[in-house]
Amino acid sequence: MTIQSPCIDICKLDGKTGFCLGCLRTRDEIRAWKTMSDDVRLAVINERPGREALLESERERETETQAQATPETQTS
Repeated sequence: MTIQSPCIDICKLDGKTGFCLGCLRTRDEIRAWKTMSDDVRLAVINERPGREALLESERERETETQAQATPETQTS
């Protein structure tokens, strides 16, 4: 059995986590996918929930940081 690539053609790497925003693999994992054993491929896919949580956490932190940096506008 061959584990298929999780690529969904959204190929953009997150600068902080290094994960692809589409498939949540690293650049090295994407490059090596064709030569990986199915066991290693499955391990990468099984890490997806944790990576997704980390990416979401980074997004929330970034949103909070931006909100703190933006002065609140006062209404009269």
